[in-house]
Amino acid sequence: MKTYIQKYYYGDFGGEENAGGIEVKKSEVAETAWPLWEIFIRSKQGLDHKHAGSLHAADAAMAMENARDVYTRRQEGVSIWVVESKYLHASNPDDAASMYEPAADKIYRHPTFYDIPDEVGHM
Repeated sequence: MKTYIQKYYYGDFGGEENAGGIEVKKSEVAETAWPLWEIFIRSKQGLDHKHAGSLHAADAAMAMENARDVYTRRQEGVSIWVVESKYLHASNPDDAASMYEPAADKIYRHPTFYDIPDEVGHM
């Protein structure tokens, strides 16, 4: 008699069945899937939040708890931000030239022509 063992990992659906053995249609899986959350952590040494990764969670509270458990296991973070991925918008890197070109003609934003007094030696 042969025995087959199939492993199921967190989030796996094992083909047409999920880990509980209930038949699930693929369209239902996509509709009931948890949203993706982006995680930003502020370290003890830094003043800014840095992108640490992403995870799936049912809501913001669950995302916050999972982010704490996954990304700050060694107590390296002092603050966590969670943002649902669908609310993040980014510029296209191919459009960088046209997007950042207007800043090049504003020379007053670059302090290259200011005279710095000798008393201020650290600038």
